[in-house]
Amino acid sequence: MTTSEDQTPELSEEHLEQLKENMARVEELSKRLIEVMAGKKAHSPALDGPNQELFAKAATAYMAEAWQNPAKLFEQQIEFWGKSVLNFAEAQKTFAAGDAQDSNTGSGDKRFSNPLWETNPYFRFIRQQYQTNAEAIAQAVASVEDIDATDKRRLKFFSQQIIDMMSPTNFLATNPDALEKAVETEGQSLIKGLENLVADLEANDGEMVVKLADDSAFQIGGNLATTPGDVVYRNRLIELIQYKPATETVHETPIVLFPPWINKFYILDLKAQNSLIKWVTEQGYTLFVVSWVNADASHADVGLDDYVQEGFLTAIEQVKAICKVKQVNAVGYCIAGTTLSLTLSLLKQRGDKSVKSATFFTTLTDFSEQGEFTPFLQNDFVDGIEDQISKDGILRAWVIGRTMSFLRSNDLIYGPAIRSYMLGETPPAFDLLYWNGDGANLPGRMAVQYLRGLCQSNDFVTDGFELLGQKVHIREVDVPLMAITCETDHIAAWKDCYRGVQQMGSRSKSFVVSQSGHIAGIVNPPSKKKYGHYTNPGMKADAETWLKEAEFHQGSWWPLWEAWLKPRSGKQVPARDTGDSDHPRLCPAPGTYVKAKSTD
Repeated sequence: MTTSEDQTPELSEEHLEQLKENMARVEELSKRLIEVMAGKKAHSPALDGPNQELFAKAATAYMAEAWQNPAKLFEQQIEFWGKSVLNFAEAQKTFAAGDAQDSNTGSGDKRFSNPLWETNPYFRFIRQQYQTNAEAIAQAVASVEDIDATDKRRLKFFSQQIIDMMSPTNFLATNPDALEKAVETEGQSLIKGLENLVADLEANDGEMVVKLADDSAFQIGGNLATTPGDVVYRNRLIELIQYKPATETVHETPIVLFPPWINKFYILDLKAQNSLIKWVTEQGYTLFVVSWVNADASHADVGLDDYVQEGFLTAIEQVKAICKVKQVNAVGYCIAGTTLSLTLSLLKQRGDKSVKSATFFTTLTDFSEQGEFTPFLQNDFVDGIEDQISKDGILRAWVIGRTMSFLRSNDLIYGPAIRSYMLGETPPAFDLLYWNGDGANLPGRMAVQYLRGLCQSNDFVTDGFELLGQKVHIREVDVPLMAITCETDHIAAWKDCYRGVQQMGSRSKSFVVSQSGHIAGIVNPPSKKKYGHYTNPGMKADAETWLKEAEFHQGSWWPLWEAWLKPRSGKQVPARDTGDSDHPRLCPAPGTYVKAKSTD
């Protein structure tokens, strides 16, 4: 294939023949795709979208408003018609002239970065009309008035999902990048893309889960999760890892860290340069980390009671026994921080002082404001989850992963799908994205308890949450604590975390807002000198005032936390090797539970 002076590709007969051959291969792969989809396991339709009642309410309210104020509807429609006609007229003009002027009206949206969206009349018209349609839908949704705030929020979210899904970049015929690549590679990019699609579907029982990273580039325990340590205890829910000391002496009081069981713990030990686990050992602490089992159908009846009893309480007792101490410093990340709060209330009622201090990473305890998860925490979706759990016994990882991804659909669904399925690119060898795709299944009973009792009913801060025969409450969390939150966290918004910490009964509270989001704000090593953090000793004001009056500090919050932890960690003692006579080393870190895949 050659190009002329204006860089337009010239397609030779040989090139066209190769293109035809490749298209024939596409047909063969299409048959394989049909076979994969034919074997797809059915799931509750409620998991795929909101109850139609939401749209019916919106349509009724919109039409009622139209009857009451028809001028408003006409104004919106006339504006839409006018823009559409102008788009068409401009397209006609530029087609006649043979070129389009570069007005750069698509700037700011990386989906339309290809110059053809401006210079080619066909693509320019498609982009302009898509943007006009998107504006019209958003305007119509904004004008709906006679529905409650929650339904309005959900309507806005799901209408935006429709807008994003219908982007012309998501379709081959209207994606210039994909078309150019197909011609340039004689159709090979489409073949590779279809192979990627079929592989992803086969790996997830026919469910559309876009692979975000090249999993052949990573091995847990090989080039991920490599900090030296040993599994020193195991039961049906946890492997308890004790990490080897990195200093000659350590603080007497050990740390036990509880990561979330929705994801794998090695986000805190991706590589040596950004490993919080490695860094903690280098500061002279004995560190234990819980690695949770990846649930299967045998765990269907495991509830939050079991996570607290066999996970939190058991881990704390094992750590105390191994280190021969009466207290530990506990850390909980995300849902594990929420459950640590429940555990601390329970210990308070029992008069058990095993936990000397608690640290919470991005932890929600007050769910009165559901934030960006509002669309998924209403009864239609939760009913669908319960229905699916009744069949599977577990909440499958793909359901959780898909829900999280839809909160950032262009970045985590459509963008990766275009690169993989249309452009035929191999996913990048990116450790964070690999971890993001390595989700875990959740026991059915636990998932329902969490969604119904905590997220929906908010029992922990209202009437109390039933746990192991007692009713625990947020005000009973009274140990010295530090809460680390993240400024742009879309999963555990820092203002919601702040509201929960305000209600805890501790006299000693330290609250930190790190720059960046749910992961990058936590995995923020001092060596990078990238994200700073805010502190303010007062916690009586509202969140906005707290931040306005807070002091900003350059760099990671890790040293601040260590300085807070140090006086609560006792004297220096000789460094401890892993395990003891009653706790033999079962296997090297990172253990076996973390290696189980949710699709196995």
